[in-house]
Amino acid sequence: MEDKNKKILVVDDDQNIRKLITVYLKQAGYQILEAQNGPEAINLTNNEDPDLIILDIMLPKLDGWKVCQKLRERHKLPIIMLTAKGEKYDKIKGFDLGADDYITKPFDPDELVARVQARMRRTEGEDLHKTLKFPKLELNKELHKVVVADQSLDLPPKEFDLLWYLANNQSQVFNREQLLDQVWGYNFVGDIRTVDTHIKRLRSKIDHQVEGLSYLQTVWGVGYKFEVVEEEGETNA
Repeated sequence: MEDKNKKILVVDDDQNIRKLITVYLKQAGYQILEAQNGPEAINLTNNEDPDLIILDIMLPKLDGWKVCQKLRERHKLPIIMLTAKGEKYDKIKGFDLGADDYITKPFDPDELVARVQARMRRTEGEDLHKTLKFPKLELNKELHKVVVADQSLDLPPKEFDLLWYLANNQSQVFNREQLLDQVWGYNFVGDIRTVDTHIKRLRSKIDHQVEGLSYLQTVWGVGYKFEVVEEEGETNA
């Protein structure tokens, strides 16, 4: 059984789906909060401080995209998007807005519980107060802050998560599948080239700001690693 003090907010305008999810998560030992629209979800999150949110996209009053975006302005809790949409664009959009995982209706309740448990374990294992320092680059997990060459840099949540994961495992090489699993979440379904796109964006924002240094290295035929390298010129994804 999971920690009974952990609270999960289930946000869906379909009462039957909320009840189905609630039954399975309560059996797994979680406390459950329910919301049926976007504003209610935001208010409950601000007032009840849940540990994780299961968030439907097609919501009345304020859709799940906007709810996710607004929540990310104040909260770092895990968000699992729940939707009938299955297109790659929708998944990528959700991740870019700060979602941690994505599951498509109709879904297997046992799989949903497994994803919740995996995300909870990953969150509990993180050191939110840790700061990583490198030449001309500093990352702060708690503040979700990146400083490059003494300049503060705002990164979308998934770009920060990818940079943090690589930097926190300096010099270790990861293939795309490993990065999708560790950064995007359990059983990610989507375009594997999403990793390449995020690496390219990070390089344009970080590597290109510091002359003579690069941080995100390609290991050809394998994947990527974080390593501070003194060099001239650009590194391409």
